[in-house]
Amino acid sequence: MAPHAASRFLSLLTPAPLSRVCLNRGPLASFRAPSLASVPLHATWGPNSSQKRGFAHGPGTDLTVACRTSTSPRPDHGPTTSMNLFTAINSAMHIALETDPTACVFGEDVAFGGVFRCSVDLRDKFGHHRVFNTPLSEQGIAGMAVGMAAVGYTAIAEIQFGDYIFPAFDQIVNEAAKFRYRSGNNWNCGKVTFRSSWGAVGHGGLYHSQSPEAFFAHAAGLKIVIPRGPYQAKGLLLSCIRDENPCLFFEPKALYRVATDEVPTGDYMLDLSKADVLKEGEHVTAVAWGTQVHRVLRAAELVAAEGVSVEVIDLQTIAPWDVDTVAASVRKTGRLLVSHEAQQTMGFAAEVAAAIQEKCFFSLEAPIKRVTGYDTPFPLAYEPFYLPNEWKLADAMRELKAH
Repeated sequence: MAPHAASRFLSLLTPAPLSRVCLNRGPLASFRAPSLASVPLHATWGPNSSQKRGFAHGPGTDLTVACRTSTSPRPDHGPTTSMNLFTAINSAMHIALETDPTACVFGEDVAFGGVFRCSVDLRDKFGHHRVFNTPLSEQGIAGMAVGMAAVGYTAIAEIQFGDYIFPAFDQIVNEAAKFRYRSGNNWNCGKVTFRSSWGAVGHGGLYHSQSPEAFFAHAAGLKIVIPRGPYQAKGLLLSCIRDENPCLFFEPKALYRVATDEVPTGDYMLDLSKADVLKEGEHVTAVAWGTQVHRVLRAAELVAAEGVSVEVIDLQTIAPWDVDTVAASVRKTGRLLVSHEAQQTMGFAAEVAAAIQEKCFFSLEAPIKRVTGYDTPFPLAYEPFYLPNEWKLADAMRELKAH
């Protein structure tokens, strides 16, 4: 076992200090951790933060350094300020509520700011009738969102964790996705956006680490968006909220406080069907989305010193996905690597690989590679070995170049 991997593994087995154990009653009640409501918006998290294992949105994954998204805001988007991911999401919802009197934000705990603080202060400004809590029922949250959108509201529904979106699967896939189609375009529930935290966080285990995008990508009628940073998150979320189709907006929980950007303070939107080429290259095309984009960029830096030139593409939207941009890159490089945190079998990387195989068969110089999670439930103690980190990615890039 490599020294850095061993130390990371052992650190995960170290129990959190008592001062971070959240107990509400009994003899240890005096050791209760502070409420999330007491965490200021400007709080920062780093690899040495004593709080990082106490709250769900500290950078407990391998992304222990601040991530920047390698994209400058467009000048026409106006003045900017530094934001992290959750403050950018908060800003987007603030603008949506301010500019659309029919917009409502709801879900478990959103009225007090949500477990990730994305909706903090919204109820105070817009009132309890527009920003409100729901019972702990994902099916009920999704069903109410579909109904509200069908009668003219702009519904912004939060599913607290992507792992718990499955009870809402029927409402999202059989109701929201098919509403327009089954009516012959006579009515729709397009103004509904389902927000949900997504992906590994460093200590989430089986039920707080999953990446469920592939389950929904198979359902025609949905748009699926996964941003890599604050600038993308705000612009893409506003586009989702205003789109005439139901949207799933997955938020990488590991990046809530780690990813920082200069983000326009005003209103702007980004295209829901366009990939972003972050780095041009000659030998390998590497495609990813969400948190994985940052790992791919780091891997590309590792192999650059060895003469391997990697073009990095962030899909941004899973459905629809920008096949033309990826195909154009592969025709240039002749090699494709696709990476995501979810399990490999039936993951969305398989769809990307199949489509590029069809479009670029005569341009391929090597078999398409996938670097993903393993075909197991998401582990707790073995998370560092499960995740497709930059070392696995760098090995795959070298193999593709050498083929």
